[in-house]
Amino acid sequence: MIPRLVDIPQLGTERLILRAPEASDFDVLAPFVMSDRASFIGGGADKDVSHAWRILAILSGHWHLRGYGVYVLQPKGSDKPIGSMGPWNPEGWPEPELSWTIWDADAEGQGYAYEAMVEIRRYAYDVLGWETAVSYIDAANTRSIALAERMGCTIDRAASGPHPDDVVYRHPPFAEVLA
Repeated sequence: MIPRLVDIPQLGTERLILRAPEASDFDVLAPFVMSDRASFIGGGADKDVSHAWRILAILSGHWHLRGYGVYVLQPKGSDKPIGSMGPWNPEGWPEPELSWTIWDADAEGQGYAYEAMVEIRRYAYDVLGWETAVSYIDAANTRSIALAERMGCTIDRAASGPHPDDVVYRHPPFAEVLA
């Protein structure tokens, strides 16, 4: 028997289930982490399966340590996960972040990240009580920058990120998003 993170609330959108990370997600996560598509999140072609396993353990453990964390996205009617996104605040982060990653290249450009992040941001503000949030994005990550801007985020030059190449995108405040 594999224990599950049963206390994690499941969220949903029109096309997606946002659920707790599971061991079975490793089959999709590992190839992503070991590819150059993962270079902006600490992965890359130079990484191995043990590095990918540690990433899954970190995603799962964050829930236990903080009481919130990254959801795994799964299209309704499918058993294949396509990415992970959600509230994220590991030790050493300047402030809580809303993060996103699409693992499956075929799922890129379908609007899944935007759809999930609108719901996740609502959850972070409405349920977790966040007043604001940031997203730390590598300056070369044009796809993530485009998503941040689509979500109404603006560059916060007064804030710093956890990595030197990060650009800090500030999400609109609670009152604007939930109005």
